[in-house]
Amino acid sequence: MTTSNTGTGDVDPAVHEELARLRDSIDNIDAAVIHMLAERFKATQQVGHLKARHQLPAADPAREARQIARLRTLAESAKLDPAFAEKLLNFIIAEVIRHHERIAEDAVNGA
Repeated sequence: MTTSNTGTGDVDPAVHEELARLRDSIDNIDAAVIHMLAERFKATQQVGHLKARHQLPAADPAREARQIARLRTLAESAKLDPAFAEKLLNFIIAEVIRHHERIAEDAVNGA
């Protein structure tokens, strides 16, 4: 309940409390997302090492397409914009492929 349209007026302390509560929740969710991504990348690193040992390609376009379709469906079910979910997964996949290429390069070079 602000008293000013410019955002510089007095704000009801209850609004500040609610804002702080919501931001705490957002911060907790952000932390969980980071930890989940870290776990995901640990698993994909293992995949990269397995691929390198068996000289498999870093990218798997068929799997990537299935994952994108699956994530779009999950996003729709969760009321999240599927296009956003696809962009996010494409970003993650690109990073995973980069890691897999580096792992394969290191394997070839004996690193």
